[in-house]
Amino acid sequence: MPFGFRFPFRRRPRPSTIRTLRTDAAQACAAIHRFGFAHPWSAGEFASLLASPATLASAALDPRTGRLRGFALSRLAADEAEILTVAVDPALRGYGVGRDLMREHLARAALSGVRTIFLEVDPDNRAAVALYRRFGFRDVGRREGYYRRPDGPPTAAIVMRRDLA
Repeated sequence: MPFGFRFPFRRRPRPSTIRTLRTDAAQACAAIHRFGFAHPWSAGEFASLLASPATLASAALDPRTGRLRGFALSRLAADEAEILTVAVDPALRGYGVGRDLMREHLARAALSGVRTIFLEVDPDNRAAVALYRRFGFRDVGRREGYYRRPDGPPTAAIVMRRDLA
């Protein structure tokens, strides 16, 4: 089934299985990423990130088929981390995939010794901003002109932080 197709669920899908995201998922990551970002990353960029020992990568998988539903990538640096990207298959948004993914990803970051985690988010991405705030992230700054738009002027990013320790 292609990414972006809205599943005709009669009931909520089973909760995702959260596992470490492997390098062989780079193509699937790029396919999901292109639906959520104006300038998506390529499979090669994902492969490079996933191969790095400084990357913490979590995958939300369909528990029956193993199909990638979403993922989160963070870059680790000493006791800090930056969430680089979080993406969920558009057909599964609103079913708790992002919530389950973030819960496990933050737990894994804490187990890796991360005490503080940062991220940037487009203020127009209300669902992402709400998700991050639900997980205790607080606004700590703003980067003007951070996100390029495909059809307009760049927009700012909200810089958010959460202490894990």
